[in-house]
Amino acid sequence: MDMPSHSRDAGAPRLLILGGTSEARELAAQLAARGGYTLSLSLAGRTRNPLDQPAPTRSGGFGGVEGLAAHLKAERINALIDATHPFAASMSRNAAEAACSAGVPLLALVRPEWRPVPRDRWTGAADIAGAVEKLGAAPRRVLAALGRNEVRALEAAPQHHWLVRSIDPVAPPLALPRVRYIEARGPFAQADERALLAENRIDAVLSKNSGGEATYGKIAAARALGIEVIMVARPPRPQVETAASVEAALAWLERLPHHSSPDRRGV
Repeated sequence: MDMPSHSRDAGAPRLLILGGTSEARELAAQLAARGGYTLSLSLAGRTRNPLDQPAPTRSGGFGGVEGLAAHLKAERINALIDATHPFAASMSRNAAEAACSAGVPLLALVRPEWRPVPRDRWTGAADIAGAVEKLGAAPRRVLAALGRNEVRALEAAPQHHWLVRSIDPVAPPLALPRVRYIEARGPFAQADERALLAENRIDAVLSKNSGGEATYGKIAAARALGIEVIMVARPPRPQVETAASVEAALAWLERLPHHSSPDRRGV
């Protein structure tokens, strides 16, 4: 895509953002508007129709740790920001190891996770398979808000009535006798989520603890209706410096010694 020239300033610090989240998009937009960086954004390529991005964008993996480290060196990247989804554990581990190998400063931009508040009915689960199991043996009507690559775990519980919501179509369809699909991209308003739950007589919501505002509506709606939420905990993340907001990530960038030329890093 065509970008303003200030996103490709000659001699400017070279920044790679591993994206796919609203925070990555917002950070890239602010940096592109400010100028002063040679900016690129990487998407995993799992979403078929990603949103337009405010920075030059590549799609697809790097080829593991070695591939990402080679990319950082070849492109003379001065700083790496991992702004992938909180459940993109493999990519975050690769980013940490590759940044260490290439000698590139790394920041993880991770939105805060949701916390239960009074009247929430949460049941915790370590992973999606465990969440499906915790729904129990009796048939229930369940909203499963998951990625299309994660929903296969639902096939272990064919007794339930499933309402499956994902950005992209689930293909092939799940081997389930009672399932309906919704293709939708957030943000989702709480009032709309409450109507969805009520109209479909949902009695359980299966959700990952993604955090953020865009998909919190279903959690608030479940609270208002007294519906149980089976909440999947986030996977462990590597121990790296972390920021909880775009503003904190911008402040981290400002503290970096960008006056150092990439050529003086031995790349």
